[in-house]
Amino acid sequence: MTPDDLFVPVQAGRAGEDIALQIQAAILEGRIEPGEKLPSERELQALYKTGRGVIREAFQVLKQKGLIEIRKGARGGAYIKHLEVVPASESFALFLRQNRTDPIHLVEFRESIDYMISDLVIARGTVEEKRNLAEKADRLADAVNGGTAGLKKLAELDRELNILFAKMARNPIFEWIMQAVQIGFSSMDNALYEDAAYRKYAVENWQETAMWILAADPVRTKSCIGYHYRILREKVKAINSVAGARVFSDGPAA
Repeated sequence: MTPDDLFVPVQAGRAGEDIALQIQAAILEGRIEPGEKLPSERELQALYKTGRGVIREAFQVLKQKGLIEIRKGARGGAYIKHLEVVPASESFALFLRQNRTDPIHLVEFRESIDYMISDLVIARGTVEEKRNLAEKADRLADAVNGGTAGLKKLAELDRELNILFAKMARNPIFEWIMQAVQIGFSSMDNALYEDAAYRKYAVENWQETAMWILAADPVRTKSCIGYHYRILREKVKAINSVAGARVFSDGPAA
């Protein structure tokens, strides 16, 4: 990329926004690669024939979107960032929580995509991956039955299983969505795992689901998933009736 590639005249009154959009387009189209340094503020001022404040406004917009990072020192300046899954998932999770998404809507959504993911996992997952899923489910069961982990750790192990399950589908969009859901509603997981009966049921269901995935049996796998979400709906409704939906929308992400 050369500085001239960025230069397109901008409109007065919205110059900062226009500059940010031009640089954003260059990043998303691959004309600027992650790790590359943008021209300096002074160079961009000359190219766009605008003031320093406008360039800094554009940088701030790009920084908020996670597209650039500002480094200080002798090699400082604005550098293109590689967009990662976790920050994007966190942003989506915050959106869900800010809009006070009903946990039952989340359960309904999760059930629908889990059915689709299970078909892909059985078709695309390797035998080694399926065994790994079953082994992780067994480790979760050992932690619950042996009382070797706190509630937060148990919820984390459960989330790891969910993300591994999504990864095995070989479709990154499912993985990104799963991460967002897991990050955004960690407080729901913690509340669910406070119930000893639910803990026991959840790990047994994970073990059975993993077993049928390993056996490449989509009918029994989906039967386990359907039963899980029926129990989960009942549990979520019971918790909501006592503590309110705020249980699932407040608190920091794990």
